[in-house]
Amino acid sequence: MSSSLDRHTLAKIAPKLAEVSSQLLFNDIWQREDLSPRDRSLITLSALAAMGRTQQIPWHLDFARQNGLQQEEIIEAFTHLAFYIGWPAAVTALGCISEKEERSCP
Repeated sequence: MSSSLDRHTLAKIAPKLAEVSSQLLFNDIWQREDLSPRDRSLITLSALAAMGRTQQIPWHLDFARQNGLQQEEIIEAFTHLAFYIGWPAAVTALGCISEKEERSCP
């Protein structure tokens, strides 16, 4: 199995999970008007970094950029998070940015 699943590979492995994720998460939760997609991406990246879920970070980095976050803002968010989620978690999340080409994180 690859180190990171995207929508397509998830659909091959677990079609129902992919369907529910698409319908509920991306077509409902991500579309709610009280937060912008940009803000939702920032929150999601922060939560993934805090929980050490680095396998999901590369996909969400790309999605965050599509939602308007700039590289500098993402780096600043992870830098800010170092004091709340711990230095190792923040540095590991920052490593995902430089490892983007390989689509995996340290």
